[in-house]
Amino acid sequence: MAEASVRPRFLFISNGHGEDWIAAAIVARLPKTIEVEAYPMIGAGNAYSGVCPIVGPRATLASEGWRNVKGSLRRDIATGGLGTVPPALRFLRGIVGKYDRVVVVGDMVGVMAAYGTGHRDLFYLDVYKTGAARLYSAPERWLISKACQTVFCRADNLAQTLTHIGIDARCAGNVMMDTIPVGEYDAEARRSRPLAVTLLPGSRALTAESFALQVAALRSLPAESRPDVFLAVAGGINVDDLAKQTGLRRTAMLSAEPSDLGELSDGDLTIHMARGGAMGNLLTVSDLVLSQAGTATVQALGLGKPAITFVNARDRRSRFNDEQMLFGDARVVVPAEAPAIGAALRRLLEDGTERRRLGSIGRQRIGGPGAMDAILEELVG
Repeated sequence: MAEASVRPRFLFISNGHGEDWIAAAIVARLPKTIEVEAYPMIGAGNAYSGVCPIVGPRATLASEGWRNVKGSLRRDIATGGLGTVPPALRFLRGIVGKYDRVVVVGDMVGVMAAYGTGHRDLFYLDVYKTGAARLYSAPERWLISKACQTVFCRADNLAQTLTHIGIDARCAGNVMMDTIPVGEYDAEARRSRPLAVTLLPGSRALTAESFALQVAALRSLPAESRPDVFLAVAGGINVDDLAKQTGLRRTAMLSAEPSDLGELSDGDLTIHMARGGAMGNLLTVSDLVLSQAGTATVQALGLGKPAITFVNARDRRSRFNDEQMLFGDARVVVPAEAPAIGAALRRLLEDGTERRRLGSIGRQRIGGPGAMDAILEELVG
């Protein structure tokens, strides 16, 4: 336990782009009487900008921690990823006892790293396991029992496997649905067609490639059938790279809205761009999504927006299949080919009944908000 101080000190450890946004949303809701710092284990931690200070060494991996792609761990090692481990462990070892509470948001990597460097009584927010496929393994249950004081899970059956062995675990809803980012961006004012779609090409190395396929699918639609198109640009993604991949040109920003990133257009197809921090604004006015993202896909489905996703040859199919067991029909899976993506998009655009059916499945499968209040109550109490 940290030495007594006027203000309690919390450290949030997160290990991924989506996890950073979730943690930052929780931090923003904590009382100002608590001094909070964040350690994003991978990447720049842009989600914490303006929310709380960032501490610890910055680590960059080829995969950015995305394990849904086959061979990602092997490539990380081959490109020097092991070199990021000693600085992270030295940092974690050096801060033992300096915080009143350490909160891990993400998967078991953060828990393992914290436990291995001497941290105990962790507050663990598991946003990785869905409860629809694999439950906690015996080694994972052992580690959680040794390292964690309280665990919040995404599903009741996950929490039950922990409570059965005496761990304080609970499920109070899906915190992803409490932490959908909203920014200053008037998406509704940019609507001109009956329907709208949001593109979520992801936040990692394959983003430009995925975006190019999504744009090719949109171009395959008859001009009169095209919806309004929005793009949520994740932090760290270069818009110029996206334009180069598609032959679109970037136009100047026409508003003073902080989240506005202008448009990409070729005179025929126009895509309105906003920072990922305004993703909620885009989803609210959209009818469905084309998504290769992780956390953002879950949030879109939970809002009742069906998702069309294509299978990349490099996808790690075991993880993809685990997710699909949760998403069910709400996520329409097609080959990574523009005609197939375009055909699926056209079917959903033309069939409002089917969109509503899939939207209902998504809301039921993902679960609603409510975890945030329970998490805050436990942290502050």
